Amino acid sequence: MKSFRFWVVAAMLAATALVLFARGNADVIPVSEPLPGVPRSIAGWSGTDVQIDQDTLKVLGAGNFLSRIYALNGQPQSIDLFVAYFPSQRTGVTIHSPKNCLPGAGWDFESSQYVDLKDANGHAHRVGEYVIANGENRRFVIYWYQAHGRSVAGEYLAKLYMVTDAMRMNRTDGALVRVTTPIDPKEDTLQAKARVEAFTAQLVPSLPRFIPD
Repeated sequence: MKSFRFWVVAAMLAATALVLFARGNADVIPVSEPLPGVPRSIAGWSGTDVQIDQDTLKVLGAGNFLSRIYALNGQPQSIDLFVAYFPSQRTGVTIHSPKNCLPGAGWDFESSQYVDLKDANGHAHRVGEYVIANGENRRFVIYWYQAHGRSVAGEYLAKLYMVTDAMRMNRTDGALVRVTTPIDPKEDTLQAKARVEAFTAQLVPSLPRFIPD
């Protein structure tokens, strides 16, 4: 028997398709800067781009993507940034949820919660925080969906907003932002949490240049 979650998602996708069909074939696509322009230096962390392989790009679909590893002198652990921005989700190309992608890559969720994270300017952003594990490897993950000046932690709510924004503004653009750091066996999980939260707080104010409000 199909789960209630399955039918909720199916209903939302059907509603999305009907709304987008009714609104026509073209989205309003706002001007934005290319993702490689995301600052390479953030709070002392220096970033190096990582090339995404063609097989992964095919799975991700027709969007713009950034994969970058940040390092800090004297800090043995890195911070990984991944941004997937879709100028339009009208044609059926939608943002992939990490809750689906990570288990498929062998990662299990040890814990999960939604929190309000304050950025460097004092603005609160709703994000998901997770601890994931693959064998002895553990990582602390922050991710959220961002579109039109709004940050959303859950994929269902993000899709609901996409439908309403398609009706109000004829826009379906949006992004997934994911920030992760390894949890060293010798450190407490709270240390990894503090590290990635501090980085994210400095990152967020720069994002509207690349993910339009």
